[in-house]
Amino acid sequence: MEFEKIHNKGQAQLFRNPYLEMLTKTHPLVIWGMYLPVMIYMLYYSGNSLGFPTGRIVLTFLGGMFFWTFFEYLAHRFLFHFVADSGVAKKFIYTLHGNHHHFPRDKQRLFMPPVPSLILSSAIFGLMFLLLRERTFMFFPGFLFGYLMYGTMHYAIHAWNPPFKWMKGLWRNHHLHHYKNEHNGYGVSSTIWDHVFGTMFDLKKEKEDKEKVKELMFEKHDKTPKS
Repeated sequence: MEFEKIHNKGQAQLFRNPYLEMLTKTHPLVIWGMYLPVMIYMLYYSGNSLGFPTGRIVLTFLGGMFFWTFFEYLAHRFLFHFVADSGVAKKFIYTLHGNHHHFPRDKQRLFMPPVPSLILSSAIFGLMFLLLRERTFMFFPGFLFGYLMYGTMHYAIHAWNPPFKWMKGLWRNHHLHHYKNEHNGYGVSSTIWDHVFGTMFDLKKEKEDKEKVKELMFEKHDKTPKS
């Protein structure tokens, strides 16, 4: 899934059918609006109906968030960047993630669109419930919140310069993943697992290519990220 040229305009056409094509796009606020009520209700249900204490709910929720970072890393590394042989598999990987590398300025495909997102999240909830039972109603909202923050951070990394100096490493790790080596820098919302598994870029040695960074940003800026 490597491309000789990053496309700065337009977006990939994933399906010929216009209705299917429409279902591959979404706005971040749609996904937030879809999952936020679910998260709030599950947390309320955990305390009001299941009787879990507030401290337990908070800690389990945070555990779900942390688990998301691990899930994100594994999915990005082993699924989104899976090296496929067959045409069908290549098409699936391109639809899932490859189009983002090809058209990084496409704002409409940073979050998984509603229909496949609901199917996948329901399956994940079911698997978690088999393992955690009632604790899933505290753990799954944290997992979902981690996903929402991942998508939001991904948007921010392609839209703006890092708002704080301590976040610069996160921005650069993802930029380098796009234009330097897609086999490193899998963490988007966190670089924890890149450090753990040795896929973190050595940011002290990597010189920032400001022109390449500008190609990845949604809008053209007069100012490029500070080196």
